[in-house]
Amino acid sequence: MTLWHHLSRAQRWMLALGAMGLVAAQIDQPYPQVAVLHHLPTALFLLAFPWLARRWRLSDRSWLCVFAFLAIHTLGGRYTYTNTPYDMWFEALFGTGLNPLMGWERNHYDRLAHFAFGLLMVAPMANLLHRAAGVSFKLSVYFAVEFVLATGALYEVFEWLLSIVLAPDNVEAYNGQQGDIWDAQKDLALAFSGAILTALVLLIRGEGRIVSEGEKDAP
Repeated sequence: MTLWHHLSRAQRWMLALGAMGLVAAQIDQPYPQVAVLHHLPTALFLLAFPWLARRWRLSDRSWLCVFAFLAIHTLGGRYTYTNTPYDMWFEALFGTGLNPLMGWERNHYDRLAHFAFGLLMVAPMANLLHRAAGVSFKLSVYFAVEFVLATGALYEVFEWLLSIVLAPDNVEAYNGQQGDIWDAQKDLALAFSGAILTALVLLIRGEGRIVSEGEKDAP
């Protein structure tokens, strides 16, 4: 059987929608100078997904968390996060911008993405550690939170290294600090907050409801 046939129906839909979203993000790309940096990792993940899904056999809900984060990232990557026009979309729907309503002076889409990373990646990582590595339920949740913190810290280091080699305009477009010297710390704090929130939900709901469900969802 091919790798495609090992995917569940839900996983095939996730892959198809993820690929369509990635392609749509390149249409009339407004920031082509940094588009590759944003979208190449997503493209590589989508190509590897059939193999990863067969290898790891995570639950459909866990994969849905991953694809939900990729959707947030793909949208932000199209507009370099800093320029994601959520305020314009909000005003079109409700007649007033979100930033004026909340008293914000910067574009906060990047903050949403970091919070979403923590919120959405703990369950898949806990699922992976519990099923593939045989880690106990509580330890798998703990290590999943640590994974979010470690990955977030490595990403901030990557952004710093990138700022050394890229032109200043491209650095600002990619990093999206918007003049905030505490941007990295705030991003990590939001990712940690999202991770803790999901970890609490997992621990309250229990092992059989979330982390181990891959056994019944796997095709």
